[in-house]
Amino acid sequence: MERSDILTTLTSIFRDIFADPTLEISDATTAADIDRWDSLSNVNLVITIEKTFSIRFALGELKTLENVGAMISLLEQKLNS
Repeated sequence: MERSDILTTLTSIFRDIFADPTLEISDATTAADIDRWDSLSNVNLVITIEKTFSIRFALGELKTLENVGAMISLLEQKLNS
């Protein structure tokens, strides 16, 4: 799966989780950029991403993610391995 396809899918997921159909994300997007991104929404986000992409994250992997770009890179690794 291409990086741009992953970003498109993630954008849809973020829009659903944060109930904002106009939300735009980029590689640089962090939790600080989205008002409603708290610990509960983060759990929902991770679960939805895992289900959508049919992957599982290890806790250690999630702790290292600094922004959406890092998430996309991790998803690329998991999907292409």
